[in-house]
Amino acid sequence: MRHFGHLAEDVRGRLFLEQPRPFSARSGPEVIATALGGTLYSPATRPALAADIRKLAGRGVVSMVLCLEDAIADHEVDAGERNLVEQLNDLVKDFTDCAQGHPLLFIRVRSAAQILDLAERLGPAVELLSGFVLPKFTPANGGGYLAALAAAEAATGRRLFAMPVLESPELAHLETRREQLFGIAELLAAHRERVLAVRLGVTDLCSAYGLRRSPDLTAYDVALVASVIGDVVNVLGRADGTGYTVTGPVWEYFPVQERMFKPQLRRTPFAGASVPAAAGVLRASGEEVRRRIIEHDLDGLIREVELDRANGLLGKTCIHPSHVPAVHALSVVTHEEYCDARDILRQEQDGGGVLRSAYTNKMNEARPHRAWAERVLLRAEVFGVAREDVSFAELLSACLCG
Repeated sequence: MRHFGHLAEDVRGRLFLEQPRPFSARSGPEVIATALGGTLYSPATRPALAADIRKLAGRGVVSMVLCLEDAIADHEVDAGERNLVEQLNDLVKDFTDCAQGHPLLFIRVRSAAQILDLAERLGPAVELLSGFVLPKFTPANGGGYLAALAAAEAATGRRLFAMPVLESPELAHLETRREQLFGIAELLAAHRERVLAVRLGVTDLCSAYGLRRSPDLTAYDVALVASVIGDVVNVLGRADGTGYTVTGPVWEYFPVQERMFKPQLRRTPFAGASVPAAAGVLRASGEEVRRRIIEHDLDGLIREVELDRANGLLGKTCIHPSHVPAVHALSVVTHEEYCDARDILRQEQDGGGVLRSAYTNKMNEARPHRAWAERVLLRAEVFGVAREDVSFAELLSACLCG
């Protein structure tokens, strides 16, 4: 699979200086973690789950979580498990190779016991599975989750990744946060080869205080949430080899009706909202892209993804298909980022020092910016590099129309 692979080759050629490279469920963990992008959650009870997965793959979704936890009611768990097994066994008939044609699939369980049970019940369909999402992960329950995952790997012979979700009240509470974070860090370090990414459950964190952000605010406007995100990145997102990919929190609003006050498209890393005339989907005007952003209620999401990136987060939990194109368009490496990253690594290899950026608008200091540059080039591999004159608006327009 590859990001933007659902777009026509000529459209990708116009958008990208360096096109996204293919990856698969067998790629290295660092590549897969970077490639997760907008991870779409779906209730495991959906009757047409297999058909949904096929359809969403054709629309550019590359990672999905099939949820048996908060997305379904308590009395639906048994039915959800049965449906999940049935639907994935229907889906596996379409594929002779688990690395082709479908998104990376993860199951969000309610308990550690479900992991081995489901892995065994899936039978041949376990080949479609990339791992499990572990909710409300703490030092107290995390060991059981990870031991169950190891048992499922041994039973199936399949590499299975863990994505723990940090969302417990103990993490929100100041007096227990430090102990929680360092306990989680120690536990994850003992199972590093199985930990793909760390996810943030901001909705649950807010619930401990009866909070909920409006669609006009980002997670970073809620002081409590911002402090938790900062501390999680501080302990678990370090660039010294001990850290993990930390994914962005869910954006819980999706289009139902027009907002009372239509938002304005803010400045994005892809500066320049106007879209030059071109063939096909690239003919959309800047105003047309703004209309689509308002129509899909994406303005707040766009701002939050930008803040995710600035705070060290990559990828995002999504609950609506309309969110995925914006997350992916914002994950494409800009031409300016690409030039800076290459120059920084080249200068670092030459012994370090400082140089002016190719865009003549900033200082690039080789050693302090090296980790940033390495992350940019890894992101460039899986999301591609935009051409110099291609804006975020064009990328988003192509995704929405393609």
